[in-house]
Amino acid sequence: MSEKKIIHIAVVAAGIDEEYQNNIIGGINSYAYKHNINVSYFAAYGGMLKSKRFDIGEYSIYNLVNFNEFDGTILMTNTICDPEIKERIIKRVEKSGIPAVVFDCGDYPQLYNIGIDNVSAMSDIVNHVIEKHGAKVINFISGPLSNPEATDRYNAFLDVMEKHNIPVDNKRIFFGEFRSQDGRQAIEEFIESGMSLPDAFICANDAMALTAISALEKAGYKVPDDVIVTGFDYIYNARNFSPALTSVKRPLYDMGYKSAEIIMDIIDGKNPPKNIQLDSSSVFSESCGCKTESENDYREYKKRTYNLLENINSGIRMLNRFTAGLAETEEISEMMDVMNKFIEELECDKFCLCLTEDWQDSFTVDASLPEAECNYERYMTSPIIWEKGERRTCKYFPSRKMFPEPVETSGNINYFLPLHFRERCLGYYIITNSDFPVYSLLCHNLTMNLSNSLENVRKLVHINRTMDELNRLYVIDPLCNIYNRNGFINLADAKFRECAEENKKVMLTFIDMDGLKFINDNYGHNEGDFAIQRLASVIQECCINGICARFGGDEFVVFNFDVTENEVETFKRRFNAKIESMNAIIKKPYTLSASIGSVVAVAKDSTTLYSIIQQADEKMYEVKKQRKNSRTACGK
Repeated sequence: MSEKKIIHIAVVAAGIDEEYQNNIIGGINSYAYKHNINVSYFAAYGGMLKSKRFDIGEYSIYNLVNFNEFDGTILMTNTICDPEIKERIIKRVEKSGIPAVVFDCGDYPQLYNIGIDNVSAMSDIVNHVIEKHGAKVINFISGPLSNPEATDRYNAFLDVMEKHNIPVDNKRIFFGEFRSQDGRQAIEEFIESGMSLPDAFICANDAMALTAISALEKAGYKVPDDVIVTGFDYIYNARNFSPALTSVKRPLYDMGYKSAEIIMDIIDGKNPPKNIQLDSSSVFSESCGCKTESENDYREYKKRTYNLLENINSGIRMLNRFTAGLAETEEISEMMDVMNKFIEELECDKFCLCLTEDWQDSFTVDASLPEAECNYERYMTSPIIWEKGERRTCKYFPSRKMFPEPVETSGNINYFLPLHFRERCLGYYIITNSDFPVYSLLCHNLTMNLSNSLENVRKLVHINRTMDELNRLYVIDPLCNIYNRNGFINLADAKFRECAEENKKVMLTFIDMDGLKFINDNYGHNEGDFAIQRLASVIQECCINGICARFGGDEFVVFNFDVTENEVETFKRRFNAKIESMNAIIKKPYTLSASIGSVVAVAKDSTTLYSIIQQADEKMYEVKKQRKNSRTACGK
């Protein structure tokens, strides 16, 4: 009997720490645990920081998803602000051929859609504000019109306004991204405009409505005494806010649960309907001036609020310690040691850090780089795989597999979160079976800290490499690849002082190449460089237990320590033999030769290395002069 196949569903979403997403995710996960299937969330925080380059890096996580590795997908594309990103995701899903479910989106009839009647729900709210509370001047805080839900709610608002012959002032319309900060920004822009206070602010979701109320109250306006504010979604915070928010109750948890159920029905050969519409209802509450009895247990609310604050405080302390630990790291191994100490605090079963194989390479930022090219490398590396207290690594794995290790168990919830510096992909990390990515408001902060630390380590690696190269260039002659004058003086002087303390003998040999001008004039400077390099090679081979350097031009110096008087003749014989061998090898129309002057002396504190170099130099010139006179006497 064959083993039962592990079912694996991919979920694409943005801003998973928002309450709307939380509720849908709760439904999906509940179904997954109940039916022992795997779910992997690929989540970004795009559109939150108003930075195009940051968003490119965030949205790179969607390029990681290999839909061919999954049995189905749930697309929360209504949480993604960028229409081009959404379109690319849809096309890739269609190409894969796997079943897909979307929410409140009828733009893709080939996909399964779960939603509510956004038009009727929003129309009910706007009608209530006008007919019940007599509103005549109304501001509207919308989501992005690239989002079908936002479009439906906005059009419903326009239709109701037209039905009641109330003119719509475009200056009183604010288009946000469905993010909580949009409500605050809408109020701030309204106040700066100097327009008169409207009778109501109709908001396209609760997240924006709640921050709008806070911004209004900060500006000195009371809700609903001075102005009405309404929302949409009836999330937990909206229900328990003061004033309680007038909103639209929608079954978000049920939508999530149903989406996973549809995928499983298709896998099991069933034929679920393409479009499912769930019930919604308007809740008229304190923020519009209506009085309703609370549905909630305030003791439970107080307990939940305390737990939330305690989790935030605990998370901040953990994040501060994590940040401080990362700040002290200069290498990836040090980073992994710091991370290992903190992973357990995330209360997960498994944590995998996955980096692109080129993450430490240097790169040039191209601000015109399109999102489509912001992809992961073909291969990834995982420097830390933490599983229930045990730590291991994976040197290489193909990025198309997404996981650094094969998935062999079921009933797991995985969260994939992107690591990047601006638009540059660094990698991602996977948290398995933890609520931290969904319910902690600090998950995004942790992700950014981890990304910035990786970038800092990358830069330090390159700075250190550059410093090493600069140091090498400072002491190494680039033509001959042996020490230059600086390198020689630094090393030989230190060794000379050691010998002086023990009264040891040292030998200083000065070598000057013969006939370099002849070679340059007759065969060119490139050939002259070649000759210098070959001579340097000979000198380096002869320099046993010593330090050799190109002192400048065609001059070389060799320092030997703890020597005897016989070392002078030994060095000359060795040098002559090596240079004769070199001439036989290179077979040039000229002959490599050099004049040598050596001095052996006892190193003393009263003597300097430079004075011995001068003595060797003088001896070398005596030799050169004698050789020149000898050639002249022979008629050469």
